[in-house]
Amino acid sequence: MCDKEKEVKLSRSEAREQAFMLLFARSFIDEPLEETFEAADQLFVGGVCDYARVVVPSVEQLQGEIDADISRFLKKGWNLQRISRISLAILRLAVYEIKYLSSIPDSVSVNEAVELAKKYTIDESGFVNGILGSFIRSRAGDEK
Repeated sequence: MCDKEKEVKLSRSEAREQAFMLLFARSFIDEPLEETFEAADQLFVGGVCDYARVVVPSVEQLQGEIDADISRFLKKGWNLQRISRISLAILRLAVYEIKYLSSIPDSVSVNEAVELAKKYTIDESGFVNGILGSFIRSRAGDEK
């Protein structure tokens, strides 16, 4: 658990980046989520933040639905296995935020996802932006 004496106040961007890192790491390991959090508490100054503790299990619980949303906007012949694990973790987090966290404007989720892609991928930010833009436009069409 997070050491309250060492607790660090993270910006929303930093908390989102921490959640992304945990989602990415979990794409390589098959262990209970609490074990991942315990290990990460030692890695992150101040431990795993509250945002990540809420979002990561939610994304994992809804992963099938989120992946189906992402898959709808892939080019013909593409599937989730062709997407890098980094970009997939970024997309899953952003789609979750857009779909389930009404307190975060869609544009913020997209911008933050693109920034994560710029930081952690080699030239995949346009791909991430395109998928998320298509997802948001489709949701706007569904609401009409």
